[in-house]
Amino acid sequence: MILSDAPAGLARTVTGDGPPVVLVHAGVADHRMWDPVVPALAERYTVVRYDLRGFGASAPPAGPFTETGDLLGLLDGLGHREVRLVGASWGARVAADFALAHPARVRSLTLLAPPWRGYDWSREMVEYDEAETAALAAGDLDAAVGINLDMWLRGPLRSWDDVPAGLADGLRAPLRISLVNQDAVGEHSQGAPGGDLSAIAVPTLVGVGSLDVPDFRDIARRYAAEIPGAELAEFPSAAHLIALDSPAELLAVLLPFLAR
Repeated sequence: MILSDAPAGLARTVTGDGPPVVLVHAGVADHRMWDPVVPALAERYTVVRYDLRGFGASAPPAGPFTETGDLLGLLDGLGHREVRLVGASWGARVAADFALAHPARVRSLTLLAPPWRGYDWSREMVEYDEAETAALAAGDLDAAVGINLDMWLRGPLRSWDDVPAGLADGLRAPLRISLVNQDAVGEHSQGAPGGDLSAIAVPTLVGVGSLDVPDFRDIARRYAAEIPGAELAEFPSAAHLIALDSPAELLAVLLPFLAR
């Protein structure tokens, strides 16, 4: 059940019992992207999922905010002093920033297909961004949703026949909400102070799909190299959204990592 009265006005769900694991969704999804892995995680952990501002059931921001500040307020409101933190795509960047800003609050860190600030993006990524911008400028939200599904769900290395049935339909509504609210989020988000990834001192797992955009495969290797002792896991049947594409394979790596 979604609880919309969460700290900082964030919609969130809590499932299971045990040490807390917090899941932070991708920027083209909402908390439901974790549905395939939550039952197994909830057998051992208290699983906390929430919708970032302007995503899912969380209202868009009306004033300045930070994603790391929202996450801190959420954890304080739930009474969790130390958590295992798992993020996907933009949610992975939020998780990394939180670990840098509040190291005592993070027991372990899992980063799935994280972005890299200031990355020199490939022509493929630049063309994707230009196509999305043009569709939104023309008021064609359906086209913008389709462009994002092609990039982030199908990916550059497979056809739609290879994408698990039903995933696109499940992402359309969250994608529309994120696109409608992205200007408000961009206007009011204060970003994060960032920091040197080499300062992250907790066990860290970096994951990337072998069918993802080449930029993100390169970025994952950068994270694994920069964070001391980080492990890199590649998922052969996954594109960008690993928890949706390859939940069983993800759990096979994630559960032993979290248990350490």
